[in-house]
Amino acid sequence: MDAPDAANRESAPKLSLPLFTIDAFTENSFSGNPAAVCLLTCDKDLPEETMQKIAAEMNISETAYIKRLMPEDSFETSNRFGLRWFTPTNEVPLCGHATLASAAALFYCTKNPSDSITFDTLSGPLIVERQGDYVCMDLPLNKTEKEQGDSGELVKLVTGGLPVQDVHYSPNLKKLLVRLNDSLSMQQLKDLKPPLTQLVPTHNTGRIMGVCVTMKGTRENGCMDSNGEVYDFVSRYFSPWNGIPEDPVTGSAHTCLGSYWSNILGKNKLYARQCSSRGGDVWVTVRDDGRVNVAGKATVVVKGTIYI
Repeated sequence: MDAPDAANRESAPKLSLPLFTIDAFTENSFSGNPAAVCLLTCDKDLPEETMQKIAAEMNISETAYIKRLMPEDSFETSNRFGLRWFTPTNEVPLCGHATLASAAALFYCTKNPSDSITFDTLSGPLIVERQGDYVCMDLPLNKTEKEQGDSGELVKLVTGGLPVQDVHYSPNLKKLLVRLNDSLSMQQLKDLKPPLTQLVPTHNTGRIMGVCVTMKGTRENGCMDSNGEVYDFVSRYFSPWNGIPEDPVTGSAHTCLGSYWSNILGKNKLYARQCSSRGGDVWVTVRDDGRVNVAGKATVVVKGTIYI
């Protein structure tokens, strides 16, 4: 049997959807945290299986899907949409950097003029505002509590045996927060190389799905930006349980990091750095109403179309 020629293959009807790659929490390409953002311009809902396959194909920490809520809605003019997030392996209930990237796709790619976008999500309505060069997310604040579980071996693995000052846990996000001793430097945090393949077997009950390693920022320990401004805290985030060995910059993690450090430092406005190899700056404002503003910049890296 003869193989179909190229013309016949190209003429086969396919669903095409706009797809963008956006680096969140940075103004520079190839830094911050990349997210794929897909606009569901199709009339029918995309099957979850297909959304998961696209996320696996993109193979970056999160792929976000923006959906019109009413047939007459427009990506160019409306200000309320549905939003879902998928890692390469599973759907997640909240993703900060992909929410920021989704708003940036509407603001910068479809030229949506709205000053505020509301996304209906598994975590409830999320409001994202345009604030000059920044995109600011209104997220639920996730409080932490003193860790009472059996996570000692996991903590040793992820810190490489460095001295630890405190360990907290966020039950809402299933994230462990490990605070390094104040005597350590930012460079020591950057140099950490946890045996990531050992983390999941060490703790596979489902109670912990990510680990934030964090430390207090001071001028003496080198926690400063390129302009010499001191970060209130810095962190790294590991989540091999979700198919993400290390997340470059994690918006959702800052909803619990912000809660923890606001209590420790006695201040509501915090300047933070996630010091992965890509790295990104995050501005956190803890509010009195159980919410937190997480803000950063974003840059569009790829504009294209995916064919299904």
